[in-house]
Amino acid sequence: MGKRFIPVVLITLALTPFVLAEQIRGDYLETRSADVYTGSCFANGEVNLVGNQAILAWRIESGSWNEVPLDGLTVAAAIRARATLGDPYANPYPAQAVLIVDDQANARQHDALIAFAQHMGGELLRNVEQVISAPMELTVNHDKHGVAMLRAGRFATVRTRSLNEGDHLCGNEATFYPPLTETTHAMPAVARTDSYQGPGLGVDWETHDKRSAFVGTFAR
Repeated sequence: MGKRFIPVVLITLALTPFVLAEQIRGDYLETRSADVYTGSCFANGEVNLVGNQAILAWRIESGSWNEVPLDGLTVAAAIRARATLGDPYANPYPAQAVLIVDDQANARQHDALIAFAQHMGGELLRNVEQVISAPMELTVNHDKHGVAMLRAGRFATVRTRSLNEGDHLCGNEATFYPPLTETTHAMPAVARTDSYQGPGLGVDWETHDKRSAFVGTFAR
């Protein structure tokens, strides 16, 4: 009996760290006010002029945070930084942030979504100016790479499409900036619409057809 029991215990112990390491997972969407997929000539033309605004959004497919189940809920952040995000020669902090939390969340889920977003966003979400509850919808078409949509009440709207040949403007484009948060997978995409019309940041924006988005997944 003992010889058969020991391997089962060893297998269970071996798997435990991986189970604990991925307690929450789902889809991720990001937009910036600068191209993330671009050539250095275009990037240099935008740095210090734009790129200090961003929208980050997470939809939890399954899992918990702080032992609170968050399956099916979404949280998003609108950010205004002091400099172009990703510029190694400038300091974007302190940044201002507004969190938009799924209005389907109960009180415990509401607080857990805020804690999760601040953990994932790190320094970008340290200074939250305002928290808004709103109807949230984040969908990612996994069959059409780069196609996603976010509606965060009347405050934020993002629609993306995949890159195509017409998006290669100078011929040496690459993923110039990485995503602003940890992902398990992310691909650059075109933001057909990137809009924030809300309080807390002192600025609204709306741009179209910019190579400024990431569509991906996360797991923690």
